[in-house]
Amino acid sequence: MIGTGNSTLARHFEVDEEIPFPVLLDDEAVAAKAASVRRVWFPELFHPASFAGTRRAWHAGHRIGVPGKRTNQLGSTFVIGPGDRLLYEHRDAHTADHAPVQEVLNAVRA
Repeated sequence: MIGTGNSTLARHFEVDEEIPFPVLLDDEAVAAKAASVRRVWFPELFHPASFAGTRRAWHAGHRIGVPGKRTNQLGSTFVIGPGDRLLYEHRDAHTADHAPVQEVLNAVRA
């Protein structure tokens, strides 16, 4: 898994979501650019669907930490391997659209 931000946030994510592998950091966007991960204009960060997702996350106890350098980049989730096979892909449509962790773990285990 590759994310943005700092190592403290990555470790908290690993623990909070019970991720059984390390979260790598790519705050310079090398992987994001290679995968053509979409960036949005600032107003797009406030997509109407984001408000409901933000509310759900807040009530579940999730908090926004210190952002990385690319706060306007949407997330994406890819499971790759063995070799160069793409086993799973999810490109976020808005800031509250994320790949379900169980789907990702299922793809990793497959």
